[in-house]
Amino acid sequence: SMRGGEIPACPAMGGQEDFMGYECVTALGKIKEYLAGAAVVAFDFETSPLEGYRAEERAALDAHKAEITGVSFSVSEGSGIYVPFRHRAGRNTDKPEAVMEYLQAALFGNIKVIKIAHNLSFESMFLYALGVVVQAPVYDTIAAAQLTLKSGTAFRGLSDSGLKTLVPLLFGVELPDFRTVTDGRFFDELSPQDGETVRYACADSDYALRLYHLFNSWFDRYLPRHRFLVEQVESPTAVFCGIMCYNGLVLDQAAMEERQREADGRIAEIREEIAFLIGDVNIGANASTSAFKNYLYKDLGLPVLKTTAKYQEAADDEAMILLADWCRENRPELTRLFELVQEYRRIGKIRSTYLDGYLRHVNNATGRIHPDLMPLGTETGRFSARNPNLQNMPQKGSDPVGIRRLFVAPPGCAVMELDYSQVELRVGAFYCRDGKMLETYRGGGDIHAQTTSVIYHIPVEQAADKNGADYKERRTIAKNCNFGVFYGLFPRGLQKTLKFKAGLDTPLSDCENIIANLKAGYPQLSRWQEATKRQAAARRYSETWLGRRRYLPGIVSEDWGKKSFAERCAMNTPIQGTAADIIKLSMGRIVAVLPEYPWIQPVLTVHDSLVFYVPEERVEEAGRLIKGLMEKQPFAEFDVPLVAEVAAGVNYGEMDEW
Repeated sequence: SMRGGEIPACPAMGGQEDFMGYECVTALGKIKEYLAGAAVVAFDFETSPLEGYRAEERAALDAHKAEITGVSFSVSEGSGIYVPFRHRAGRNTDKPEAVMEYLQAALFGNIKVIKIAHNLSFESMFLYALGVVVQAPVYDTIAAAQLTLKSGTAFRGLSDSGLKTLVPLLFGVELPDFRTVTDGRFFDELSPQDGETVRYACADSDYALRLYHLFNSWFDRYLPRHRFLVEQVESPTAVFCGIMCYNGLVLDQAAMEERQREADGRIAEIREEIAFLIGDVNIGANASTSAFKNYLYKDLGLPVLKTTAKYQEAADDEAMILLADWCRENRPELTRLFELVQEYRRIGKIRSTYLDGYLRHVNNATGRIHPDLMPLGTETGRFSARNPNLQNMPQKGSDPVGIRRLFVAPPGCAVMELDYSQVELRVGAFYCRDGKMLETYRGGGDIHAQTTSVIYHIPVEQAADKNGADYKERRTIAKNCNFGVFYGLFPRGLQKTLKFKAGLDTPLSDCENIIANLKAGYPQLSRWQEATKRQAAARRYSETWLGRRRYLPGIVSEDWGKKSFAERCAMNTPIQGTAADIIKLSMGRIVAVLPEYPWIQPVLTVHDSLVFYVPEERVEEAGRLIKGLMEKQPFAEFDVPLVAEVAAGVNYGEMDEW
């Protein structure tokens, strides 16, 4: 029998090049004839930059700087048609608007036809620019690629999933290369009647269709639940993703530049103050040069309270906090130095990450930021973002520079955010079936008060009393326990979290007591954790409720560090991954209604929240609608109520909660 769910990688087919069934079609009648009665259609856009952006690199990939040059379709392997819209050479279809209108009705908006694209968010972005929201059933072969195995336990990454990478690997066929075909020209400079042009355009659709069949037969045989994820979760999410990328976020550039100047002034002041204390030691951009480390540990002779993974003296933020604490007791004259270093780093990080980092990505066509959002950017199924990474924006409570306030609504609109309240804790309660947790959520109770009551053996009413003497500190401890509890909480880890996240000095013995009380008060929790670790060790993988799998070969490692990391992943994946599936399912439900509400603009997702621009006078209508869609039962077994909290305002930092 196969150990640990070992299944073979997605196989190579060994194919033959067959580009004979491709043709260029310009007449609407012929297009209708080709697509008539097809239940499954693969499509692909060729795009070219608009006049003002032809000198810009990558402009052809931006729906604000480019337009659709032509579209190819394939309804069966080895066949394809290319419909030219806007070539500057050769013959185009004489009625591009009529063709698009037909395609919108017969294909993109048709809920009876499966629409396949490789990197569907790109196609969906260009369609959205024309006012078209492509409707399910849809199938994104780039998402399917990332949910198939490339080796025993490794899923493909985004970089392994390009069409030009997959086709030679899986079909043994070299696809025509864009550079060779275009020879330095834009696609609209090629003649659509040229065989090479047609072959290049049609091969993309033909092979997307072949990938659809290949991946599905692999899913059906080895991982059927991943097929469900591609069809019902990831592909509608890809459409939503393309729409968010197109809309982008409005940035108050003038205020951002003003903040840059303020930060520069403050950084210069702090540098002078530090130099006054330590002389001309080079501290560099973030006070972590070896010269500065030598000064601390050799010249000043401070104790090494933390080491790096390579057993060198550490000088990260945590080391600075520990040294500052030590100096308060033992070398009070140095306390000021550490306060300055911490502020210097904090402002330096804000300057490089948020001020410079965000301004660098303002689009010169829209004046907005359009980040790359990657729906499969993490191993649990959560989104990641880059160029810039808006997922790491400061939290609402700790935003000293007010970065969030610099993201503003367009004129006449409000920024609206819907945030799943404690979705991971609700999913955790659903998994572990603990009576107290389930009761709290089903009765609309306060889980942090419930945990405070469990930890300190006090009645829930007392735990929830905001005027109680220890209310704030106890609630902070309860919150931190709640957010760490499902992933295996250790006393030392809790102590560290409370110190660096909440500034609380909690003795280790208190942390041990807190965890013991927590386990005794939520008895099902430990049972679930043990069972989950056992199951993951037997299978060598962990999965979400909908079957999103994550392999954990380290769970049987002799190395304690690797093993305990894998055990934490085994507990984290079902919870964080199921929460990710829940928000993605809600994106699919929103895509289905967007054609009726074109004034709702999705712009961003951050962890468990969705952000939109909506007209000021329609905030309430939009809030009600989206809240209803997000709070729907995500799948039949889920029996814990979901709550989406709505907030709206003139900018992302100042929003009033409903």
